Amino acid sequence: MELEIQIKTLPSLPGVYQYYDKNGTILYVGKAKNIKKRVSSYFNKIHEIGKTNVLVKKIVTIEHIVVDTETDALLLENNLIKKYQPRYNVMLKDDKTYPWICIKKERFPRIFLTRNVIKDGSEYYGPYPSVKMAKALLDLIKELYQLRSCSYDLSEKNIELKKYSVCLDFHIGNCKGPCEDLQTEENYNTDINAIRNIVKGHFKESIQQFYDMMMHYSNEMEFEEAQKIKEKIDVLANYQAKSTVVNPSITNVDIFSIVSDESYSYVNFFKIINGAIIQSHTVEIKKKLDETDKELLELAIIEIRQRFNSQSTEVYVPFEVDLGEHIKVTVPKLGDKKRIVELSLRNAKYYRQEQFKQLKIVDPDRHVNRIMAQMQKDLRLTAEPRYIECFDNSNIQGTNPVAACVVFKNGKPSKKDYRHFNIKTVEGPDDYASMEEVVFRRYKRLQDEGQELPQLIVVDGGKGQLSSAVKSLDILGLRHKIAIIGIAKRLEEIYYPNDNVPLYLNKTSETLKIIQQLRDEAHRFGITHHRNKRSKSLLMNELEQISGIGKQTIVSLLKHFKSLKRVSLASEEALENVIGKTKAAVIYNYFQKNKSL
Repeated sequence: MELEIQIKTLPSLPGVYQYYDKNGTILYVGKAKNIKKRVSSYFNKIHEIGKTNVLVKKIVTIEHIVVDTETDALLLENNLIKKYQPRYNVMLKDDKTYPWICIKKERFPRIFLTRNVIKDGSEYYGPYPSVKMAKALLDLIKELYQLRSCSYDLSEKNIELKKYSVCLDFHIGNCKGPCEDLQTEENYNTDINAIRNIVKGHFKESIQQFYDMMMHYSNEMEFEEAQKIKEKIDVLANYQAKSTVVNPSITNVDIFSIVSDESYSYVNFFKIINGAIIQSHTVEIKKKLDETDKELLELAIIEIRQRFNSQSTEVYVPFEVDLGEHIKVTVPKLGDKKRIVELSLRNAKYYRQEQFKQLKIVDPDRHVNRIMAQMQKDLRLTAEPRYIECFDNSNIQGTNPVAACVVFKNGKPSKKDYRHFNIKTVEGPDDYASMEEVVFRRYKRLQDEGQELPQLIVVDGGKGQLSSAVKSLDILGLRHKIAIIGIAKRLEEIYYPNDNVPLYLNKTSETLKIIQQLRDEAHRFGITHHRNKRSKSLLMNELEQISGIGKQTIVSLLKHFKSLKRVSLASEEALENVIGKTKAAVIYNYFQKNKSL
């Protein structure tokens, strides 16, 4: 059952999943563009390969890391397999798996493809999930910039001594000849800086230069060359240069982030070694007092680092924390460091969502208590809204005005308590007056019958509808006994009585989702009733036009034949069996006459 709940609450997002056995030993690491769909596929069928069936039987725990793209998932899977070498994975024997683009640390730097990352001060960009992608980028760079390909030591002394001479690359226009001092170091480094922007994904200037080149070829009527440049622009425009999962500039660092609600906090931990995520773990912390996120994160960092025996001297966090003198605390503001903290935060949020989903299955009472407490806080109520009623008006061009009242108890619809109202005292499409009538009738009846009153009333509409509802509560003496709010459709703003400034809830908050569900349910319920009433009215109108046919006869016909069309197509004998010979003849002749017109 526990494993089944874990699977049900996995996110439908790209990422990496890890299977563990009962001893906590990692069995398998896999990647997926949809984690939930992929993991579920292991458990809903018998596999042809016996080894896979054995694996599935051993799985006790499933963990996962959410990433941004399938490419990130591919790279992260590679890192974790090399780190843990799980029994059921194909083993990766070395780090020469994916290619990097290297800008060599030297005078007049060379740029080339490599699978070896050497810590000599050179810059490495990638890794790239395919050699083809990396080569396409290098080709683009060589098309735009003339860089040396030789491995000469172009020191100032060697150039002054004229130790080297230009090669074929210079003569065919692929190099500007720095070896003979035909290009300055400053000019060369300007090109290198532009290339850095390309490999970092800042393509705007380079694309413009390619575009100018393409237009030049086009103006010279060299359309084949122009087409080649256009294809390279398309490749460059669609290229994603970097992965947030791996960056060689981030070495031996711990990443921490935190998300909190009223009762619990969730702290995510990433371990990064040599520029790659090799570990991810999230913990749930139950609040005892009114602890701040700063206090909880500090405690969690110390605990997690001890648990995993981390020796890192630097941590990245979303805000400043105090960890003593021996640990450097960094709060990234830009770039890959910032993105990796954001990725950690996303994983903490998804873990929190999964805990909520699991809680809803295994402990629904605790789930309801948490939701109610959160709604009370978000909506600034004096009591938890265990019982909520929502009103919505429905009319089309003023015809058949109706209203709906839907009821939620403990955050869920209580459909047996739903009520419809036919508007009795209002002429035409007047939403304000209709709301005033319906709210008065509803709570006058509850008062007269001594029934329970709701803790919260939700009105579908803005300040106008809310004011009308409040007027009825005032008349009934309930204004200060029941909380009431209005929800406007345009920006989902929440209005309170006598307050012109609306409340804007977070679009992802559970409180807003429940209020939206209430509003949508009231709208659906009201529209259904309105549609049925309108249809019935149209049927009654046509049958009422027949002289000598009363309402009771009409009701008997519709109850038996179900629709006006079936009545109109019925034989005289069939009609006679329902309403008698005389009336059957009248109705039959009426429809036969209409058919001949």
